Amino acid sequence: MTSFSKELSFRWSDLDPNFHVRHSAYYDFGAQHRIEILESLGLTIKVMQLQGFGPILFREECVFRKEIKLSDKIFLRTKTSKVNADASRWSIVHEFINEDNKLCATITVDGAWMDLKLRKLASPTPEIAIEALSIFPKSDHFTAL
Repeated sequence: MTSFSKELSFRWSDLDPNFHVRHSAYYDFGAQHRIEILESLGLTIKVMQLQGFGPILFREECVFRKEIKLSDKIFLRTKTSKVNADASRWSIVHEFINEDNKLCATITVDGAWMDLKLRKLASPTPEIAIEALSIFPKSDHFTAL
């Protein structure tokens, strides 16, 4: 597998006054896709609640290249671009690709795992999180931290 991919379906409420997808909708689609992927890898919300940890983001950035309109056929492709040895810190990249295989936008997030009781970074990284990130497809420019 080269990436996790899904076709997006846009709603009227995803549009801005210029009739293209509003900037904050991109972030919503990225966040939803990350959670869907983690769930598919066994790292469910329930597992995270039971083990007392969850993902946190330090940075979330979107670079917009081409506008997306309501009727556009767009695929969201998601990969890791950086992961350190114990999977405690990571970066994930979301690419919004149109039906002509043109890049419309890229979201990059830098994150880690948080211990929900201590309210600090989880140490050690929960084993299930290490396993999930080891399965995650890697970007062409992947860097092991």
